[in-house]
Amino acid sequence: MSSYFIGVDVGTSSVRASVVNDVGAILSTCIHQINIWNPKPDYYQQSSENIWINVSKAVKTAVSESAVAPDKIGGIGFDATCSLVLLDSQFQPVSISPTAEKDQNIIMWMDHRAQSQTDVINATKHQVLNTVGGVMSLEMQPPKLMWLKQNLPQSWKSACHFFDLPDFLTWRASGSLSRSLCSLVCKWGYQAGEDNQAWDDNFLSLIGLEDLADNGYTKIGIKTLSPGSPCGSGLSPQAAEDLGLVPGIPVGTSLIDAHAGALACLGCNPSCKSLVSDIENCLVVIAGTSTCHVICSKSQVSVPGVWGPYYSAILPAMWINEGGQSATGQLIDFVSTNHSAFATVKDKAEISGHHVYEYLNAHLQLMADRANLSNVASLTHTLHVWPDFHGNRSPLADVSMRGMVCGLSLSATEDDLALLYLATIQALAYGTKHIVSEMEKSGHTIAIMFLCGGLRNNTLYLQTHADVLGLPVVLPNTEQSVILGAAMLGACASGQFSSLQTAMTAMGGQGSVVNPDLSSCSFHQKKYNLFLEMMQDQRKYQKIMSDT
Repeated sequence: MSSYFIGVDVGTSSVRASVVNDVGAILSTCIHQINIWNPKPDYYQQSSENIWINVSKAVKTAVSESAVAPDKIGGIGFDATCSLVLLDSQFQPVSISPTAEKDQNIIMWMDHRAQSQTDVINATKHQVLNTVGGVMSLEMQPPKLMWLKQNLPQSWKSACHFFDLPDFLTWRASGSLSRSLCSLVCKWGYQAGEDNQAWDDNFLSLIGLEDLADNGYTKIGIKTLSPGSPCGSGLSPQAAEDLGLVPGIPVGTSLIDAHAGALACLGCNPSCKSLVSDIENCLVVIAGTSTCHVICSKSQVSVPGVWGPYYSAILPAMWINEGGQSATGQLIDFVSTNHSAFATVKDKAEISGHHVYEYLNAHLQLMADRANLSNVASLTHTLHVWPDFHGNRSPLADVSMRGMVCGLSLSATEDDLALLYLATIQALAYGTKHIVSEMEKSGHTIAIMFLCGGLRNNTLYLQTHADVLGLPVVLPNTEQSVILGAAMLGACASGQFSSLQTAMTAMGGQGSVVNPDLSSCSFHQKKYNLFLEMMQDQRKYQKIMSDT
């Protein structure tokens, strides 16, 4: 008799809930959009109430459509973006908005308001920074907490609970104030290793956040649990009513969304995986609005400009490094939709019954055929993009980097849009190659890449990454790896599996393999060399303009 679990994934702009069985088959999925406010440049805000309402709707619908009775659900797990949530002593929202909208109590992961605070933190060169690649990102929580204390003192005074969004969800579900080791070590500066786990009081004091240590760190987390561990006594009566489930269902300690995707991918078992000795050789790329590059290791590996090494952030007793690109799917959308030919292309795509990017992928092939080219890649031999329109997360860890395009003309046809779209995808692949190169210089060995997230559906993005990296790329059979990873957390908490690794292997499923086209290897190496030159050029421009 099968057991069933629920996975809930709160992404940047939507909530997904799925019912999953004990071999990882997704029986139903429901998606609801969530609100994002962008009141000023670099300010991105959400509402925890809006998110929970849509979580509740999504779970109820997913269970209903699965035809699984609520009392057959064995566990529930959550993942979410690494956004900062504020609640007061009564667990009510505390505003993070400069215009004081109380319901907007989440500073999103992609919010960049805390640049000056980030600069202050990085100037300390404190040893805590050694666990984030040497440079803390303004996407992490300490800079945002500093910003709140300095700019919204009333909100700072009112706030009694600071949560990472995944931990807010497990609190709302179970009433437990425990925090996930994943969120704390990856985004809060919490220190964890083989022999110890602790907040660093010296670091908190040095950056002016010493009051977070008051009362045993009650505002930021007294109790820390490994991913998949049971939270409290399971689903609370109120949460059960909200979700249409049975009280007491085990709630698994959460993961950050990208890490849930990595968990599911590492459990995937394609035929080519026999070529890989163990998961230490597997890079997982979670590609959606932004992209994360996750790799596990049995020992610490420090990679300059790459987050980590983080201990037990996904699997017990394993370290991870995490590279990333701040804008990927968002960047492809931006360069495409802002092109003057986009409206025409969109109309043609709708008439043909295809997604606009499927249409552009086919159009590029027609262009290559017309030019007697064996591969679409070489269409961009005179058009080059540097993709950091929203700063560089890895491996430069430089938020001041900006996008660049070289090779524009006065033409703005459908062909021009297709070429810019192709050059942008190539640039994102070269950015991944840059991250992989730094990982390998520091001691990682990468033999295979797993790809999940929304961009897995773009065949051009997928093949370009295989070609640029020269690696086989595994595409899990499930299209919802992130939500499958969340369900694995609930499965682990249920007790049906002896460990998170066991649940991962049992529920990971299989996948198909995309092999690289080595005929384009020389072309991509030239473009990659040019890509690195664009980086140096931009830094040269910055220096020229900063000289007085």
